[in-house]
Amino acid sequence: MYAYIKGTVTHISSVYAVLETGGVGYQIYIPANAISRLPPKGSEALLYTSFIVREQSQQLFGFVTEGEKELFEVLLNVSGIGPKTAISLIGHMNYHEFVDAVKNEDIKKICRVPGIGKKTAERLFLEIRDKLPSLYGIDPSHFQIKKGSPDEIIIQDAISGLINLGYNQSMASKAVQKVMETHQGIGLAELITLSLKGI
Repeated sequence: MYAYIKGTVTHISSVYAVLETGGVGYQIYIPANAISRLPPKGSEALLYTSFIVREQSQQLFGFVTEGEKELFEVLLNVSGIGPKTAISLIGHMNYHEFVDAVKNEDIKKICRVPGIGKKTAERLFLEIRDKLPSLYGIDPSHFQIKKGSPDEIIIQDAISGLINLGYNQSMASKAVQKVMETHQGIGLAELITLSLKGI
């Protein structure tokens, strides 16, 4: 229903932010790690939102990047994981840390998140594994590089950087791929700069 909300930050707490737009203040629940990434009160901000309707509640959940929103909505499809647990997961580790933990089946890392036990972590690994390619935003074969190579890490960081700047995963991935077709051994800063020019 709400793809994103852009407005003036009027309040920030440990669990939610309020964005005012058109005379309406929207209370939006955010991950813990989003608090430091929001601008100060009185500034304009944009949050990608997911509107969750339950029997006795209607809540907006907001994210700094579109990738985090997509991850949140994928997590909601895992048995036993509701909105509070999903947003807690995203708030305790960044996007790529979470995906790496799932890919490596790092139960200890996932279980550090409040509300996640061993059984829930194992179920999460089982149910989310097939969705990792779309979540990760990069298939090394598309870039003609070897999995685990230094170039793969730079590409992942560049895509993540573009997503943090507000571009969606598909656009970021295509822009980076185009640059990599003509520039080999490129550094992260230059890759991001050239990718931005190509968007």
